[in-house]
Amino acid sequence: MKTTKIGFIGGGNMAASLLNGLIASGHDPKQLWVSDINEETLTNLSASLGINTTHNNQEVVNSTDVLVLAVKPQIMAQVTKEIAPYLKSQQLVVSIAAGITQAGLSKWLGIDTAIVRCMPNTPALVLTGATALFANDNVSQEQRDLAENILRSVGIALWVNDESELDAVTAVSGSGPAYYFLLMEAMEKAAVELGLNETIARLLIQQTALGAAKIALESSESPAELRRRVTSPGGTTQQAIETFEHGGFNELVAKALHAAKNRSVEMSKQMEDKE
Repeated sequence: MKTTKIGFIGGGNMAASLLNGLIASGHDPKQLWVSDINEETLTNLSASLGINTTHNNQEVVNSTDVLVLAVKPQIMAQVTKEIAPYLKSQQLVVSIAAGITQAGLSKWLGIDTAIVRCMPNTPALVLTGATALFANDNVSQEQRDLAENILRSVGIALWVNDESELDAVTAVSGSGPAYYFLLMEAMEKAAVELGLNETIARLLIQQTALGAAKIALESSESPAELRRRVTSPGGTTQQAIETFEHGGFNELVAKALHAAKNRSVEMSKQMEDKE
């Protein structure tokens, strides 16, 4: 893995995070390529990481064994059609573009192309991401391992058995960070109303969120059991939890996630209909 030649088309934030993660895990920078239209982006990546940079997508395709598509979904069709003639036999293509299906990628790249679709989330920017992956039938076990290792460089990586599950993943972990930020925002506002200084309130909430996530990750117990353990009968936590529940908290969360999933499906269809 550490000597595999990996190329990125698109050098934005997610690509930069993956490149940083790969290098931090021991990958040789000289085995990494990135192309981008922005000169400043390429200059910064070259200076900070020592990787190979170019404006030429074909050069990246020709120089690598694994190709990571990290461009905006709106230009994916244009980019894939451009590079399709230069793909090597069984060259692995990994897409991190939301909403672009395997069928669409195969149509533009060729039906025999080995493709892995990924749905990472923004915490990958700080190497604590959660990514779901789906492979088409052309992907070998070795290539599955390669794709998984690339995404594991920025967090956890889990496989789904059906591509449609990626819409649910989008609703849960793809959009998920915003849900936690919304809760933190609401808690901060309430804490200030209760008399806390804004800076103190924010730090307390941030550290509490980090601690709760760490406990959940390191425990074999369910979130429901962990909640019960910190909710003393008749105490302050129980009063707050009951207020959440009486306000329809569980139903509202379910409604929000279903709405996000439905929108993910809708957006995919809209992008495919344009091509």
